[in-house]
Amino acid sequence: MKRAIFPGTFDPFTKGHLSIVLRGLEVFDTIIIAIGTNTEKAPMWALDKRKQLIEALFCDHPNVTVDTYKGLTMGYCEAKKATHILRGLRSSKDFSYEQPIAQTNRALSGIDTVFFASDPALTHISSTIVRDLAKHNGDISMFLPE
Repeated sequence: MKRAIFPGTFDPFTKGHLSIVLRGLEVFDTIIIAIGTNTEKAPMWALDKRKQLIEALFCDHPNVTVDTYKGLTMGYCEAKKATHILRGLRSSKDFSYEQPIAQTNRALSGIDTVFFASDPALTHISSTIVRDLAKHNGDISMFLPE
């Protein structure tokens, strides 16, 4: 069984994230969307609220679960017996950030990271931009799943 962890803060979970998970289901038997706590980020939406929203989004997908975790992603992967980490890439900047993390995870735990290039129509969407729009009362609906 191929089990992937899709880790992130998902503050908020965007159409880009949704696309990566749905495409990941074509490769993996199970995907665990793992909402992590990043001590360098101050979340806009509460952890429980993010979890509830994502669970509702995938209520018709029994092979997708949503969980929360603290600590290193690779430790969480080992605890959940994940075979892979799933990550989305919007640009070469994302790759430059993600590559050394993936290599470190592989060296320390043997867990491989699979990268999916984002859908070109969704490349401009980032949680950071969506949060900034929300803080300034902008309309964020076009960036979020229904």
